[in-house]
Amino acid sequence: MNHLPRPTCVDVPATWVAAAVAAFLGLAAGWILTSRHLLRKVRALTSQRQSQAARYGQALEQFAPFLATWPWDPQQFRFLGDPIDGIQFTPEGIILVEIKSARSRLRPNQAHVRRLVQEGRVSFQEVRVG
Repeated sequence: MNHLPRPTCVDVPATWVAAAVAAFLGLAAGWILTSRHLLRKVRALTSQRQSQAARYGQALEQFAPFLATWPWDPQQFRFLGDPIDGIQFTPEGIILVEIKSARSRLRPNQAHVRRLVQEGRVSFQEVRVG
């Protein structure tokens, strides 16, 4: 039979236990408060970044036809604004143009317009009034 030494009990004063529990609770509370503060800060910065990106995109839309990289005659571009930025008239045809910057994506209504054009569901109507 293998005889292992019996573990001995160590008397830990109750004040030490209370101090350890209080320290743990204090650290946990501090971590929670810091985490909440940091999460609020991250949300605010994310919101600022998105707002700045939107303003940049709107400015770019206004200047894009006049940049050297614009592939068509800028004098033949007409701004619409929404749901697409504009219409480019060329000798070969008419192009619906949506100007995007960086990693921005089409909004759902813009993707719908693109799908309608791809499906050939575009027409010309003459409306007479008066």
